[in-house]
Amino acid sequence: MQEFIQRVLAWLAFTVCVGAGFWIFSSGQDAVMAVAICLGGMLAFHVYHVALLLRWLSNPTAARVPDGFGAWHTVFMTLYRQVRTQDQSKRKLTHVLERFINAGEAMPDGVVVLDEQDRIEWLNPMAVEHFGLDRKRDVGNLLLNLIRQPSFHAYIKADNFSQPLILKYTQPRELVLTIQLVPFDSTRKLLLSRDITQLEMVHTVHRDFVANVSHELRTPLTVIGGFLETLNDMPQDDPAVLRQFLPMMMEQSRRMQSLVEDLLTLSRIENSPANVSNEKVDMDEMLETLMVEAEGLSQGRHHILLKKQSGSWLWGNARELHSAFSNLVSNAIRYTPEGGSITLCWRQDGERTVFSVADTGIGVSREHIPRLTERFYRVDRGRSRGSGGTGLGLAIVKLVGAPHHARLDIQSEPEHGSTFSVVFGADQIAEPRQMEMSD
Repeated sequence: MQEFIQRVLAWLAFTVCVGAGFWIFSSGQDAVMAVAICLGGMLAFHVYHVALLLRWLSNPTAARVPDGFGAWHTVFMTLYRQVRTQDQSKRKLTHVLERFINAGEAMPDGVVVLDEQDRIEWLNPMAVEHFGLDRKRDVGNLLLNLIRQPSFHAYIKADNFSQPLILKYTQPRELVLTIQLVPFDSTRKLLLSRDITQLEMVHTVHRDFVANVSHELRTPLTVIGGFLETLNDMPQDDPAVLRQFLPMMMEQSRRMQSLVEDLLTLSRIENSPANVSNEKVDMDEMLETLMVEAEGLSQGRHHILLKKQSGSWLWGNARELHSAFSNLVSNAIRYTPEGGSITLCWRQDGERTVFSVADTGIGVSREHIPRLTERFYRVDRGRSRGSGGTGLGLAIVKLVGAPHHARLDIQSEPEHGSTFSVVFGADQIAEPRQMEMSD
């Protein structure tokens, strides 16, 4: 380009000189010669600036705008301002686009941008996780070729996106997604996905919970109702029949009362503040109370022993801890045959303190142990009902243990008994009050 400008200027200077000489020797008119020289100079001036403009247009950046003279200075300054304005607009647009992409990348929901042919233009990391896609390989491919769920294909073909679609995956892991297509201009669409696996599990647990409560209450109500109908149909009261029916009716009534009390306990614990009350729990008194309750429930049918191997107390909620411990005690009595042994123990284990209830009862197979704390889960429904259990005791123990930073440990072997232990960390241990007074 520089050589081109030099050639143009040299040619222009040569032309001006030849023209000026011709006029000088042919006409001798000084005025005409002056005009010719001026015109040639003006032409050279404009050709020079046009050459500068052409060179700048090959790479039109604000930093390379030429610095012209006269009217060309105004032209170049106007170009400079326009280029600066365009650069600022471009930077703003780039910044907005980067913010949009960063927001899409950080969204907890999956986002896929589709073109008019339902090909993938862009997707965020959560969409990769939800659908098992590849951000490099799958961009530009048809979405229907990558998601092979028949219900999803039917959803796309129906072209009715007012309601979301529920997709369920079982491999490589259990996953439930809610999916919805949202058109956002004349040709493109957004595919939005949300992981509702936990929410679906909560709904399932709630449905099962309601069904189990209804079932547990229906059985004793049916028994009591049947007895009442029989008594009502009798022409006259029969003391022998009353002596037979009334104890069974009382037993079913107590069963319903136990279930309602356990349900109320669960509700109270779940709705209580996350932080337990900061009170000292007198474990000496607690153990004595549990021992009295155990002997009352056993009615002399078991050998009950208390081992107090630690003098520590606990920080926590005395009412909730008593509910948890008493559930372990009642379970041991309920599932230990007559003549068996039950041992309550409060001991130190390094920095931890453990309350445990060991029995010589029927025990539990290893495969059932992980599910024992589920509400209404029973290894043997018939055996549990016969023993009077509600199926909520261990769920209460687990729920009480969480805010007390305690865990439930279960060791059991069929026909050899079980040991249920509540293990407390060092931060829950409190010094006995009499020790404080002596200090």
